Amino acid sequence: MRTPVAMIVGIVLGPCGLILNLTSTLAPNWRDVSRIPGKAFDIIQHQGLWDICEERESTHETQCNIEDSLGYNSQQPVQVSKGLMPSSLAVLVLGLAVASLGVRCWTETPHYLLAGLGGLLLFISGLLSLIAVSWYNNELYNLPATSGSTLQVGYCLVLGYLASCLEIIGGISLTISFHQYWKERKLKKAATNYNYPPANKQVPTIASSFDNTDFGMHYRTPMPRSYTNDLDVLEDERSSRYSYRSKLPCDSDL
Repeated sequence: MRTPVAMIVGIVLGPCGLILNLTSTLAPNWRDVSRIPGKAFDIIQHQGLWDICEERESTHETQCNIEDSLGYNSQQPVQVSKGLMPSSLAVLVLGLAVASLGVRCWTETPHYLLAGLGGLLLFISGLLSLIAVSWYNNELYNLPATSGSTLQVGYCLVLGYLASCLEIIGGISLTISFHQYWKERKLKKAATNYNYPPANKQVPTIASSFDNTDFGMHYRTPMPRSYTNDLDVLEDERSSRYSYRSKLPCDSDL
């Protein structure tokens, strides 16, 4: 049996979402702060969930572990994203493992229930990362930054949105397997209810109580028999030729 297209789509998009989600979580580029007053004009500060780095555009030198003097890391959107993104990764890895056992391309028949459960986990993972990325993006300009600086969206947010979409689409594709699972379950249940003859019973056989000779005589159609009359209906005709009516019926009277 060939692997269904929906399963192939889900099992391909899942790992792609995993790579993008992992990059978005670890890379320090959720927000870019440029033209910071009091610093060189070509310095851009990259702010992520776990670290803050500064890059000099003229020399492409990067310095990380910058001190957070404005309390960026203590803001609620950053703290929530620190919890949701790793959770999304953990659920995604678990969903891929379950989905792989369900799709099992090495066998002829997939396990639809496991594939559907794996798709459900991928869908939840996509929702978790989407909530984190959307909330951070909504509060991007409200997070503390040096006044007069320019704020821009980092590439990690773009990767996070893309990863969330891939995970959600892949999860929906795999959850279609639930339909096939319930369909096969109904068919098996119907086959069990209407199984004839039952597995624990035998169909009784008709035993003949008579031999073939009796059977043939019993069902043989009797030959038609002619009717005979023992009385001579013409006897009175011969004894009395002039009588008006015979005492016995004649053939013409019948």
